[in-house]
Amino acid sequence: MSVSLRQLEYFVAVVDEGSFTTAAARLHVSQPGLSHQIQALERILGGPLLERLPRGVRLTPAGRTALPHARASLAHAARAASAAMRASGVDAGELHVGTLYSISVGVLPAALRTWRRKYPDVQVRLVEFRHTNDLIEAMEAGRADVAVGPTPTGWEGPVSDIGVEQFVLAAAPDADLPGTATAVPLAELANHDWVHFTPPSGLADVLDAACAAAGFTPRAAVRTEQAPSALNLAHAGLGVTLLPGNVVPASFDGTLRHPNPPVQRMLSVYTRVRPDPITAAFVDAVCHHWLATPEHLGALLRPEDAV
Repeated sequence: MSVSLRQLEYFVAVVDEGSFTTAAARLHVSQPGLSHQIQALERILGGPLLERLPRGVRLTPAGRTALPHARASLAHAARAASAAMRASGVDAGELHVGTLYSISVGVLPAALRTWRRKYPDVQVRLVEFRHTNDLIEAMEAGRADVAVGPTPTGWEGPVSDIGVEQFVLAAAPDADLPGTATAVPLAELANHDWVHFTPPSGLADVLDAACAAAGFTPRAAVRTEQAPSALNLAHAGLGVTLLPGNVVPASFDGTLRHPNPPVQRMLSVYTRVRPDPITAAFVDAVCHHWLATPEHLGALLRPEDAV
């Protein structure tokens, strides 16, 4: 006998509600019927998943192991239904977009605005990660319909290159940085304090690799997970930071420089299978909006300035 989605739905509902009675009411089923399905699930899986307490329930070790898989299976089923609707030309459902935190700030807002004008009835759920490896694993596991992030090596599904993401150095308005008005040799920042990123953030890897190539290890004064936070901390004088130029707003009045040598990463939009028309429109929107460099960074990010 195989596990059914209904059984998994009932199991998750009992866990979320903390009670068979409340879960049954939420699902509009009888409590004996709910209990019967949970018992059938436990027989299939070989042991109890829930410990019945005088007031509520508690997960057993087996239940704690099974719960994330149950949630994932239900999410996969919902996405499958949504993808089927989109493939059939129904402009409804939900599009799950996997991405990195910095990209959700710097790349996606304008693209999503354009795309939503054409598909206002399709909801978007961002599935955000700190590291590229986590994003790729999530896509392989089916946790998102489409991903926007650094180009994955050896990806077997469709991949559309967006372009090269340029990184910039940011510091306080009165920061005394070496180099020219547009470019700073990274090696000359070896003795500076840095606003760094918290491992295992992908931005931490980028910063460490760039500094290692310049011959030093950055001295972290403070660490944060988010690029906007790093920008604010650098503006406050906590140190220099290195982050994607597309996250820097036009209102930023601090010091901006291009690192020398340049720090870049190729970005792509990728899916597991050929995208349906609605997902394909999202891919097109991302590619279109990426082509335009933010006007306030245009002069700073000219390739010749980084040489």
